[in-house]
Amino acid sequence: MGKHPNLILLMADQMRGDCLGIAGHPDVKTPFLDALAANGVLYENAYSACPTCVPARATLYTGMSQEHTGRVGYEDLVQWNYSHTLAGELSKAGYYTQCVGKMHVHPLRNNLGFNDVRLHDGYLHAYRCPDTPSYENQCVADDYYWWLKQQLGIGADPVNTGLDCNSWIVRPWIYEEKYHPTNWVANECCDFLRRRDRSKPFFLMASFVRPHPPFDAPEYYLNLYQHKPLEEPLRGDWNDCTRWERDGHSYHAQTAPLDESYVHQLRAGYYASITHIDHQIGRLISALVEEQLMDNTVIVFVSDHGEMLGDHLMFQKAKPFQGSIHVPLFVSGPEYYVGKHGTVRTDLVELRDVMPTLLELAGAAIPKTVDGKSLLHPIDRSYLHGEHTLGEDSMHFILTEEDKYIWYSQTGKELYFDLRNDPHETKNVLKQNPERVNELRALLIDALKNREEQYTDGENLLVGKKPITVLKHTEDL
Repeated sequence: MGKHPNLILLMADQMRGDCLGIAGHPDVKTPFLDALAANGVLYENAYSACPTCVPARATLYTGMSQEHTGRVGYEDLVQWNYSHTLAGELSKAGYYTQCVGKMHVHPLRNNLGFNDVRLHDGYLHAYRCPDTPSYENQCVADDYYWWLKQQLGIGADPVNTGLDCNSWIVRPWIYEEKYHPTNWVANECCDFLRRRDRSKPFFLMASFVRPHPPFDAPEYYLNLYQHKPLEEPLRGDWNDCTRWERDGHSYHAQTAPLDESYVHQLRAGYYASITHIDHQIGRLISALVEEQLMDNTVIVFVSDHGEMLGDHLMFQKAKPFQGSIHVPLFVSGPEYYVGKHGTVRTDLVELRDVMPTLLELAGAAIPKTVDGKSLLHPIDRSYLHGEHTLGEDSMHFILTEEDKYIWYSQTGKELYFDLRNDPHETKNVLKQNPERVNELRALLIDALKNREEQYTDGENLLVGKKPITVLKHTEDL
């Protein structure tokens, strides 16, 4: 056994924390992920503090809180300039570092410390505009798009399905399965094992775009779910029926569709995408076994954020609710590295904890800029401050292992959930728990007291202050 293990970060995009078979999901099937999780440690209280792609990945890549990355909402075309990154520190520690799949950084070919990147970001509107430089246009800068056109001709494009990249509309993949981006990521990862520098330990990030929409899994996977009954979405006594009725016909709204058949389809399409990823991860596991690498490799699985999936009449992410912020997370590998197999940990953990975990496994120093803590030790985090800028829906939350307080900065609306007795957030018990709400509100006031938005005067939360997506100090990073 080598001194330091090979490291693999398996990453899904927009995958809910409850969507693993081993986590008890009643519908979705994930046999390969379940097997990996069983041979490791599962973290059932794992969260994304700023739940959309860009801010969540900034935290994952740097180990910093969203306040310190400066990205507290979603905004493309902003430079990524961080002095310490996960791949950069591992590269300095002697690891051969490779990313395959989604990075979602700017500029697109920013390698963020990786020795090599085989890029596929999924459809990004900001990089397909007429004024986009040709080298930065996705059709050129994205390796998967470039490859697909080489395979199928200049007109080949995943958007030929007609589906939008934030839509609940579902249809099967239109090309042969081998051309699907999920398969492409697995192909490139297996090829990396062939061509890697065998004199060094490696860090491989396998970053899948799905189950983020479009829901376009190959027909085999869609057929596993679309013709069977599926568990219904969650509902609560605080749900906004007025907004749902107003926006429920829009295919890319923040609300769930009004048509119940569409709700069933979106859940089937989402689960199909997850099982498709799972089977392709199975290919990578087989390749690792053939290369005789499993005895000296640690695998971390995580997602950048979740998906509301119709729960509480909502769709997409950027919400403070469990479907949006709760993510799957496990560390799998020899017990020598990860601890006793089959362990389920309840520590309150966040994406910022992935970087120090991998650096500790690599024997690398953890930079002082890192806010996260290594998952290899008990994490005593009493609460987590989360947020997301989203216009009128801009929000902040304080989350503990037992409960959650939510504040909407533009309207002043507040919610409080007793997660221990109501894990699905069906009842807003704000008025019944004034003392506890005051405690959590005070924690939020403390977290926001020095912020440039001036959300607080130090004693009260101030409603209506203009939210910012990228904090000014990011310009200095």
